[in-house]
Amino acid sequence: MPRSTARFAYWLVPLLVAAVLVLSLPFGLEAAGEYLVYREEPFPAEVAVVLAGGERTGNRILKAAELARQGLVKKVLVSGPPAYGRHESDLAIEFAVGRGYPREWFLSLPHAGRSTWEEARLITQELRRLEVKRYLLVTSDYHTRRARACFRRAAPELELRVVGAPDEEFPRPWWKSRAGRKTFLLEWLKTLAWWAGF
Repeated sequence: MPRSTARFAYWLVPLLVAAVLVLSLPFGLEAAGEYLVYREEPFPAEVAVVLAGGERTGNRILKAAELARQGLVKKVLVSGPPAYGRHESDLAIEFAVGRGYPREWFLSLPHAGRSTWEEARLITQELRRLEVKRYLLVTSDYHTRRARACFRRAAPELELRVVGAPDEEFPRPWWKSRAGRKTFLLEWLKTLAWWAGF
């Protein structure tokens, strides 16, 4: 092989590999983000449970209210750790009522849980007390896989479907916004910690 051909091949292979990596990067990033999202069709259930935590748009409570409006659930149980001297559940219910949903659809569940796992334990205890057998779990779409795992572990005897609400903090494609990158990294760290048993 002539020296110029060998030199060309020497540089061509790494350049082709780099080009393939650069071109496939969006697909890999999209797949890593989509893994966090667990999709299920909602079924008729006794109650929808709205998870708290970090959600500032009201998309979770509004998604649950729409499930009630569609007749899939009769009540919406709203999780609520402390926030601004009140409970997040009360703030979320006021938000939904202000958008035209009937107050009687909502049940506030104030608590002091500080993680999805703590929420799962506290909420499933309340679901058992209410003798609920089937429920819809409503959270942000990027949080669905981990939330589902926590709630299934906390109460394997209860039937659940997880329903994701779109979230401005996790736009598509997520890697093109600061909020998306931050949400992706935090949720993956929490998912890895969950797998590791923390």
